[in-house]
Amino acid sequence: MSTPSLSPRLNEQLVLVTGAGRGLGAHIARAFLREGARVVINYLNSEAAAEAIEGEAPERALAVRADVCDPESVAAMIAAARKHFGAPVTTVVNNALPRFQFNGDARPHADTLTWESLNQQMEGILRGALNTIQATLPGMREAGFGRIINVGTNLVQNPVVPYHDYTAAKAALLAFTRTMSQDLGADNITVNMVSGGLLRTTDASAATPEAVFDLIAASTPLKRVTTPAEFADALMFFASPWSRSVTGQNLVVDGGLVKN
Repeated sequence: MSTPSLSPRLNEQLVLVTGAGRGLGAHIARAFLREGARVVINYLNSEAAAEAIEGEAPERALAVRADVCDPESVAAMIAAARKHFGAPVTTVVNNALPRFQFNGDARPHADTLTWESLNQQMEGILRGALNTIQATLPGMREAGFGRIINVGTNLVQNPVVPYHDYTAAKAALLAFTRTMSQDLGADNITVNMVSGGLLRTTDASAATPEAVFDLIAASTPLKRVTTPAEFADALMFFASPWSRSVTGQNLVVDGGLVKN
């Protein structure tokens, strides 16, 4: 049996980061740009912010508006990226998050939760990942290489605040990560998840009271809350050659609060 060759380095990859105009996605996009990758900065409403990131590395970055819930919009984005860079997208980070705030006081409770709320999160998180994977799969197969990295949450393992809709959608995305890894492994495409806890600070966590951040920090071995930049750095592993034999896995990046 032959030994697989090293996968392309980060600076040889064309990366799509969904929801990359702001928050965690912006940190992920900048981390890939820092490592020399070419990056498609997907956004829906944050045009100015996405274009600002593009302006930081205009030869290697492209901001493209697309609704990940719409397969035609996603397909058009992937076609635009290929035309611009002359190469297929080989690495996808499914980060886009439907409108959501980590506000425990305002969350739906068991008796007020609606299917519409659950479905909104499923549409953005699970359907969005399905659309990006299906749109980029032909290019990955053509290149003989692919990396799919889904952004999850440690609330699946430790629902300390029961955000029913968000957590259920992320749990479905974890199952989808594992089934896709089984399906695509023969194509040299790995599918993994990186799961964070509450991050200090993103747009989604801006509504979180300071006392909650302090409680989480005190509960972690590192005695601090993970930052979006730290989370983005850990995600780089799954796109790098060093993870070429790792697939179907979920790495929790939360300062040791949750131990898999």
